[in-house]
Amino acid sequence: MEKHLIHITVNGHEYELYINPKTLLIEAIRDYIGLTGSKRGCETVSCGACTVIIEGMAVKGCSVLAMQADGLNVTTVEGLEQNGKLSAIQKAFLDEGAFQCGFCTSGMLMSAKAFLDENPNPTTHEIRDGIEGNICRCTGYNSIVRAMSSVAQGKYREE
Repeated sequence: MEKHLIHITVNGHEYELYINPKTLLIEAIRDYIGLTGSKRGCETVSCGACTVIIEGMAVKGCSVLAMQADGLNVTTVEGLEQNGKLSAIQKAFLDEGAFQCGFCTSGMLMSAKAFLDENPNPTTHEIRDGIEGNICRCTGYNSIVRAMSSVAQGKYREE
């Protein structure tokens, strides 16, 4: 199959990739660019481990062809920290113990970031609805909800 050239900005860095038209975004990020924080999970759009942010919207990287991201800005979990400093949501996840095995954490962080950017003052119910597309088999979600609530309440700031 003929490869196609795409231009994609990931975490503020521009990349030119020659890819197969059927390459998924998660594959391009992990295999072509080498950013492995976003996880391959179910590859059926069910678990959310591959969640990234495209132009401000959380999307599952296994549900998007890389070609669909041509010319767009993508943020992965590696892009949350700035100048060696963790983002507010990363700090809150650490402090609240909002992860155990860590497999879902990158996708959960990305969904939480996009959700809180869109709804900075959510209720607990809205937070639970906002992360329902991400599966965590370890935490029971309470610590994740606490972490997101603490960011919304201003206990953590971006530096």
